[in-house]
Amino acid sequence: MSRASIVEQAPGELQLSGVLDFRSGPALRAQGGRLIGASRAEACVLDCSAVEKSSSVGLALLLALLRDAQAAGKSLSLRSLPQDMREIAKVSGLLEILPLQE
Repeated sequence: MSRASIVEQAPGELQLSGVLDFRSGPALRAQGGRLIGASRAEACVLDCSAVEKSSSVGLALLLALLRDAQAAGKSLSLRSLPQDMREIAKVSGLLEILPLQE
């Protein structure tokens, strides 16, 4: 398994990478919330292009980070959502509400 991480590449530009599952989810949740809260940008983008694999935990993580951004008075959009995450979101009825950048 690869190591998962979330880092700020530039102000307001977050990069999510690795395998998103029950092992990596809690740490990513905590780190992502801190990064969003500390960012000086009013609008943040979470780039998911480096996500290798995701279970439903990945989708729960995205929803939690969206709530964190809202609580911090910021917007958060999602870029390059991998196909497996997109399929989980579609089956869950969440694809329409996720703020996806195409």
